[in-house]
Amino acid sequence: MKILCINYEYPPVGGGGATVGQSIAEALVRKGHEVDVVTSGMKDLAMQEIKNGVNIFRVKCIRRKRFYSTAPELLSQIMPSYRKALELTRTRHYDCNHTHFIVPSGVTSYLLKKKTGLPYIITAHGTDIPGYNPDRFAWAHRLIHPAWRKIIHESAALTSPSEFLKTLIQKQIDCPVTVIPNAHNPTFDKSPDKKKLILVAARMVERKGIQFFIEASDVIGDDWEICVAGDGPYLPVLKRLAVKLNAPIKFLGFLSREELEKLYLASSIFVFPSTQENFPMVLLEAMAAGCAIITTTNQGCSEVVGKAAVRVTPGDAGQLREALVKLTGDPASINHYSRLARERVEHFSSERISGQLEDLFARVIDQSDARNETNQSNVRK
Repeated sequence: MKILCINYEYPPVGGGGATVGQSIAEALVRKGHEVDVVTSGMKDLAMQEIKNGVNIFRVKCIRRKRFYSTAPELLSQIMPSYRKALELTRTRHYDCNHTHFIVPSGVTSYLLKKKTGLPYIITAHGTDIPGYNPDRFAWAHRLIHPAWRKIIHESAALTSPSEFLKTLIQKQIDCPVTVIPNAHNPTFDKSPDKKKLILVAARMVERKGIQFFIEASDVIGDDWEICVAGDGPYLPVLKRLAVKLNAPIKFLGFLSREELEKLYLASSIFVFPSTQENFPMVLLEAMAAGCAIITTTNQGCSEVVGKAAVRVTPGDAGQLREALVKLTGDPASINHYSRLARERVEHFSSERISGQLEDLFARVIDQSDARNETNQSNVRK
């Protein structure tokens, strides 16, 4: 298959949706397919490159930070992406278009389908669903809701990484949604060298619940090191809270993929106290590195970790304290949850998940070919 991929973020730009897109694209290439990605550019990145067999085409747009973008910045890449995708489609003759995010990427794919007829399959990620991330995009979702529904109706298929997100989508629109979990392709090339290190890694926004971890960190012994990796608008609030509570936390800010991988491998415990999630990739990354996981019982996190983690009620600092005491005081418990994490993450291998998408793409292409044959037959009549 020749597959076009529209994804407004692709590594080294973006967060979990970018990592998912990369894992799938590279897995499809390994299976013998051709994959071209159209994505947002930044001034320090090549406009075109081939990485692990994937052809990456970046477009000029307004984007100031790699890890975070505003609604106007997202909108700025729609038309440049459309023009590049249209140019490629006219010469590459793709079989289908795999689109990550209903908005903004779906706008590009909708326009492209209207112009060329190329069918698109959407993978939703969370921030593109009204109600999922109201602290950032509530006004934007209200503004574009009619277009959002049109993009979904015109898609050949819509996939969700979790049952949680599927339910949220179907509360707002009556449409079929196929649940295909996010894929993870571990890049760790060495065995973990675990230390007495507790790691939190996330985009610094309030719903990630890191404030509750800071409140609970007073039970962690002085022989443990605590690191919080990531950047975002809520970071100053978290730093002030840590100072107020005299919490010995190292805030590391935004880290490169290589730096973060070293931290995963060194950390014995990974804490992700988010109050609402779709399918957090950081959990898969920490599990693959053999960390013992503490997370919450919200549906998105639970669908990822299953029974391979200590889970607490979202927003409950008291339960977080109990979980931290349980693990930091018992090396056997750390080893137990580390083993469960490594076993669990195998269910989300990129080879396995890309195979599910591969089957879906094939069905979409067959249906598109059948419709085209019917249309041609009707014209001849």
